Amino acid sequence: MILTLNVATLLAVIIYFRIRRRVQARSRSDQWLTVSIVLVFGVLIAPTEFGQGLLDVLGNVVKNFPASASP
Repeated sequence: MILTLNVATLLAVIIYFRIRRRVQARSRSDQWLTVSIVLVFGVLIAPTEFGQGLLDVLGNVVKNFPASASP
């Protein structure tokens, strides 16, 4: 039996567990590590079909967001 694991899926699981932790206990280096992992995840998921669909959805939300709603 061969087990294959997508790197983007592995990073998504790591991000999930890192975000669940308490914010008060994080050091600056810990925060930078989380940001770096999220950036790598974004680069890995961007060219996929899921990433393009997510980009389209977010683009539509931003485009339809009223400009006068800012305080």
